[in-house]
Amino acid sequence: MPRQFIFASESVGEGHPDKVCDAISDAVLDACLAQDNKSRVACETYAKSNLLVIGGEITSNAQIAYHEIARRAIREIGYVNDDDVFHADKVFILNAMTAQSQDIAQGVDAREADGKKTAEQGAGDQGLMFGYACLETPELMPAPIMFAHRLGRELTRLRKNGTVEWLRPDAKTQVSVVYTDHVPTAISNVVVSTQHTPEVSHKQIESFIIEEVIKKVLPWELLSNETKFLINPTGKFVIGGPQGDAGLTGRKIIVDTYGGWGRHGGGAFSGKDPSKVDRSAAYMARYVAKNVVAAGLAEQCEVQFAYAIGYPDPVSLCVNTFGTSKVDEGRIESAIKTVFGFKPAEIIEQLDLLRPIYSKTTNYGHFGKKDSDLTWERTDKIEELREAVGKFDEDTILQHVEKIKLASPAGAADFF
Repeated sequence: MPRQFIFASESVGEGHPDKVCDAISDAVLDACLAQDNKSRVACETYAKSNLLVIGGEITSNAQIAYHEIARRAIREIGYVNDDDVFHADKVFILNAMTAQSQDIAQGVDAREADGKKTAEQGAGDQGLMFGYACLETPELMPAPIMFAHRLGRELTRLRKNGTVEWLRPDAKTQVSVVYTDHVPTAISNVVVSTQHTPEVSHKQIESFIIEEVIKKVLPWELLSNETKFLINPTGKFVIGGPQGDAGLTGRKIIVDTYGGWGRHGGGAFSGKDPSKVDRSAAYMARYVAKNVVAAGLAEQCEVQFAYAIGYPDPVSLCVNTFGTSKVDEGRIESAIKTVFGFKPAEIIEQLDLLRPIYSKTTNYGHFGKKDSDLTWERTDKIEELREAVGKFDEDTILQHVEKIKLASPAGAADFF
């Protein structure tokens, strides 16, 4: 008898208070890198009501207008309405930035230091990072999180292009997917909570979201009469954003990655330059896992790294294909070590990370996007991995490619 289970993932809109803070932190990082690509940035933002606090540690030759950057980011999100307590032009901004600790800097810098094991650039902190890929969508991402992101993107598009005047910036989406023998076969529940203007009725919101957003964005073949739609289930969502809830950089790490399907090491991304392996090594792990799956070596792949602060090499590397590998996992791991480099300096070079690209990652996930600047989404190591693994059944590769195409026939041509 086929085994069934339901797995849910959520996404949040650009106006969610935590995402407001992520956007400001990444905007500060990009501003630093645009002027000085050697900038060391760890920018944290806090927002509540009409107060914004920008803090953290930055060492850079860049001249940064923090207030201007923050207001621009808030304005682009859409907090510009006269009745917003949190307003781009009226928010009070407190700057609490300091320079990076010299103790940390000597570990990261490519130079000798008393007690440091090597003169190479070291990891900016200890920790563990995960990367994941699978065949469920053409982006090689888990279906629940990609479906939730699609809904969020469409809400933002309709709000920003003026199609729906009653939509406001804060929003959450959630999709529950039914799996049969580990294959997505249906959507059981869709939850959408969106901020709105006071005059619009709940009935109008519900009808529009179901008919014009959900049914036009999610795969029609996975929706049925059994699918349950929960739209603004409290009945009212007028007060939102930092007026309704405090926001903080880095609190949406599951939204940012794999929706809970792939594991997470606990480190946040936004506001951190690539010397921080919390961010750069997680991008590298995704790059590796995606190329392994795209190469036909496995149907699922999870890669884990662990680092020690100040030390260049990862202290461990683990590859898990969950029983879906087409060759021995040991051969895959050896091939990964042959094709890729995992020292912080190598990761930065391979992925070209010292550029102001990070505001593109802030919303709707850091993975699964089609953007040439997001180099960790490339699948350019397929042939090198296959060669490093050695020959295996060509029919297996062809069957694997067909599975990717079946995940989304329309998107397959863009992928290959």
